[in-house]
Amino acid sequence: MGHGTPDNMNWAGLLQNLLLLVHLRQIMCASVRFSVLEEQEPGTLVGSLAEHFPPPYQLLTQDYLWMDRKTGNFYTTEKKMDREALCPEETKAEECIILLYAIVRTSGDLIQFPVIIEDINDNTPRFENSDIHLRISEDVTVGTSFLLDDQAQDRDAGLNGDLQYHLEYSDVDDNGVFGLKVEEDGLFLMLVVQTALDRETKDQYQMVLVATDRGVGPLSVTATLTVTVTDVNDNCPRFSSDSPSSVTIPGDSPKNMLVAQVRAADPDLGPNAAIAYSLSPKVSERAKKLFSLDSLTGYITLTQDLWSDNSEELVLKVLASGHHCPPADTQVTVCVLPKATQELTIKIGFIVEHENQTMVLPENQPPTVLAVLELEGDSSFKGSSLAIEGEVPFTLSPQNGKYLLSTSKPLDYELKSEHQISVIVHRRSGEVSAVTPSRHVLRLKVADVNDNPPHFPQSHYQLEVVENNQPGIPLLQVSASDADSGHNGRVTYTLDKHTSTIFNIDPVTGQLSVSASLDREQQGAHNLTVFARDSGSPPLESVTTVSIRVLDQNDNAPVFQTPHFIFFVPENVPPFTQVGRVGVTDPDEGENGNTELHVVNSSGTFVVDHAQGTLRTNTNLDRETEGHYELYLLASDHGHPVALTSSARVTIFVQDINDNQPKVILPSSNSSCLTVSPSAVAGSMVTKIHAIDEDSGLNSEITYTAVAPETVQNSSPFQVDSRSGNITLAQQLLQKDLGMHHLFIVVRDGGKPTPLYSTVWVNLLVNESVEPCHLDRAPTWTGTQQLAQTPPRAPMCEMESPTSAQLTLLAGVGLMLTSTCLLLVTVALYLKQRRGRARQKTSGQFDENNIPLRHKDKYYSDE
Repeated sequence: MGHGTPDNMNWAGLLQNLLLLVHLRQIMCASVRFSVLEEQEPGTLVGSLAEHFPPPYQLLTQDYLWMDRKTGNFYTTEKKMDREALCPEETKAEECIILLYAIVRTSGDLIQFPVIIEDINDNTPRFENSDIHLRISEDVTVGTSFLLDDQAQDRDAGLNGDLQYHLEYSDVDDNGVFGLKVEEDGLFLMLVVQTALDRETKDQYQMVLVATDRGVGPLSVTATLTVTVTDVNDNCPRFSSDSPSSVTIPGDSPKNMLVAQVRAADPDLGPNAAIAYSLSPKVSERAKKLFSLDSLTGYITLTQDLWSDNSEELVLKVLASGHHCPPADTQVTVCVLPKATQELTIKIGFIVEHENQTMVLPENQPPTVLAVLELEGDSSFKGSSLAIEGEVPFTLSPQNGKYLLSTSKPLDYELKSEHQISVIVHRRSGEVSAVTPSRHVLRLKVADVNDNPPHFPQSHYQLEVVENNQPGIPLLQVSASDADSGHNGRVTYTLDKHTSTIFNIDPVTGQLSVSASLDREQQGAHNLTVFARDSGSPPLESVTTVSIRVLDQNDNAPVFQTPHFIFFVPENVPPFTQVGRVGVTDPDEGENGNTELHVVNSSGTFVVDHAQGTLRTNTNLDRETEGHYELYLLASDHGHPVALTSSARVTIFVQDINDNQPKVILPSSNSSCLTVSPSAVAGSMVTKIHAIDEDSGLNSEITYTAVAPETVQNSSPFQVDSRSGNITLAQQLLQKDLGMHHLFIVVRDGGKPTPLYSTVWVNLLVNESVEPCHLDRAPTWTGTQQLAQTPPRAPMCEMESPTSAQLTLLAGVGLMLTSTCLLLVTVALYLKQRRGRARQKTSGQFDENNIPLRHKDKYYSDE
């Protein structure tokens, strides 16, 4: 209390708040509505209250709007209104409303009015994924639709949030291959196949999916849509044009010499393109004995050494077979030249690495010299020349009577791992020209380098697994092929390091398995990333994803929110009134999680509303007949093969209402009479009124009141106890009290809002005789009938009367004056005590620092 200012200001603030409460005495519910577009600049006029109410005006909440006190106009503030931030997502289709409060009129009326925030097109549609991938089989029927899970979202409302889609093609030749279809008011976006697909013609389509809203100044967003056409076995093997139809070999060719290689191709992929070569059963026994055909490579080789002095021509019919295809055939004619005609030989000087007369060259090498060839033989065959047969990636360059054998371009192991180079010898004998060309076959192997990563036939796998599976079951086997050979083509499989430890993959076979039981309720889907890595140096790898959808089993019984529900319901509610919500959930999916509720032990008083998940009354209730109910609810799902159930206890207490008036037990009738001796002592009990009320609580609390004109009440020697009903002598009986006394008693209960009552006559005869008395007829009440009338409740919105407001104001002023007096007394006592202490310390000397305080009477604030 060393400083007076803060306390005085607190009292002034208290008074100000009190006065404000006095003035704010009316809440008006006016039909005043305003609207404004969101994101408006500061100072934008929204509306005016002047059209509806007189001044002055004061807006109580000024976060987004401020109001001119004189004109009633209100404007936007610096804080812009964002409809999507102010209103939750679920109100997108409804109005976005903020409620404002203002004080109007000089009387200080408080009003509430709504401002509707109208949407503008200020949100661009958004795709969750900017890259959408879809796989479609090439044999799909024209007109088939595929659901696109990745649809665009727009936070705006109305036309501003209504989206339309179209496709833009990166290749104009793809126009019209696909179309779009929107179903169920934009809930589902479908891609429609409009023309037949052929993977062998085109295996991938890239488009731009454009989503545009319908607002003014439409906004759009794009996503890349990639459709991969998957292969079906719709093609059969065919022999290629470069497959040889005839070949000539010397009559002294050694065993295992490569004679020729047949080549067939199937434009399908993977297993659909697998080709097996075989000799036709119609091939001669001589040919079968001399030649063998490799079923995978198509190599035709000698099975034994040749030693032939005669010309021979053998015809080989070769078949190429594919899955579910008739075999293709080709014919290779092998001409065997007599050994005697082989006078010329070719001397080979290898430059590159070689093994067993076979040259070895790594793939991807630039043009390289392989060997030096030189003709040797009888001098009479001078002028002979060498040439390479066919269009092959090799060249022969003459140089000083020799020939340089070179590659003409880099070789690719994956395209062809081995080359047979047919060198033709053109001979000239003396002056007579007799060109009798012969062929010499040189063999070159292409050495593999690690230039191809493993390749998965699918970039994404999808499978479904039923939950509660046996641990360790195989899920899926993925396989990646590597066009390289040896270590470069040896593939191992691993899972991403962030993958759950319950999933495993065999590093060699690619078999994916799960080591634990899956639980759909814990996780309904799993996405795995599988890596395939070769063993080359450096290693190359590729990735595929596996999506596992866990299918539901009925392994969860319904669960109530609580095992024991307790509800209270008034007894006067009509049938079908909601008693309470009985929440039950089932974490299973579909029919396994679709629950039904039944009341087990009910006589039909209560029923379950399945649509709302509530318990409702089915009949009228009466607390006096049944005060509470004990029920059991049974919840069962629709699961297969066995439905699961659970139960919960329900206790319903029927709340009492004042629907029973008191019943008077004593006296038994209005004609009953009791004789009272004149000598009865004052204060003694004469008789007792006894009544009961079947209601409970305040509704059953009974009070007794004697009703009579005031003059009669003042002269009556009897009084009634309002609680016990005891009738006692209020005073000693006098001579004037002799005779009959009729007491009209009103028996009221304590019910709200209006108590119920009964009446009874208590007839007392003051007489010396003790003989029983009896009335022939009951007395008649001639007073007012409003015996139990209670003051009516004031309406909730009724304006406080001027008298009440004045009383409140006077009370506030009195409180302020009392507080001021208390404050002055406290200050005076404090100054007196301080001066006394100063005198003791200074022994009468004057303390120049002791300055008298000057007290301000009042402090006011304009705010």
